[in-house]
Amino acid sequence: MTAGELTRAAGTQGSAAGPLLLADISGRTIFLSSVTDAHREDAFADGNVPDAYALVSSLLDGIIESVTPAFTLARIEGDAVFAFAPSSDGMPRGAAVLDCLAACDAGFRGRLTGARTVWSCRRDACAGVDTLDLTFVLHAGPFVIQQMRSGTELVGPEVVMVHRLLKDRAVDVVGVRPYALIMEAAAEMLDVPFADSLPLMEQYEHLPPIGMRVILLDRSAGESPGDHDAAAPVPTRVVAMDR
Repeated sequence: MTAGELTRAAGTQGSAAGPLLLADISGRTIFLSSVTDAHREDAFADGNVPDAYALVSSLLDGIIESVTPAFTLARIEGDAVFAFAPSSDGMPRGAAVLDCLAACDAGFRGRLTGARTVWSCRRDACAGVDTLDLTFVLHAGPFVIQQMRSGTELVGPEVVMVHRLLKDRAVDVVGVRPYALIMEAAAEMLDVPFADSLPLMEQYEHLPPIGMRVILLDRSAGESPGDHDAAAPVPTRVVAMDR
């Protein structure tokens, strides 16, 4: 097969440089696993699906509705929505970026509140809906867009990195609460303000350190990550790369 035939077989390709967004529903896997176990003898036995599954689908739909059309949906990855923009043109800028994420989080919590008002199951597993949370990771950089038979695929080191950063340690610092982890590259591209944020640094083997900020999306408790700025800086963590 010639190089041209290989390219056509792989689908059309194009390079881009823009923001990459992951919106992840934390706690979803444990929640649905618990619901599945709790209803194995009743709902599933009759071929019915517990309401929890429809709720999670509704939450994912709500996330997509909130982040598009500013971002383009790349794909749904289980409990996360992966979206991108081919460039910064036409994107929200400055505080509007945080407003976009905060609005998505507010919609997410609104759907959870609505579900609680009509929730019919009182089992402990289904009550675990209160453990669901939403986390954002916003990165930026060059990547390749491939049109495959299965749909649009994004590839490149920055795409890999944004998924690695979803496993960050921010939750160890700010606790289990809604937050956005914004890379310095994304903040520079979209002019995201860093007031009231907590600086973090991650370093992967054989790669330069990656600077980022944690921004809380729920300030109801009157607390902000900026409270940590006067304290000792959070040390850089070195993470081993997968072989």
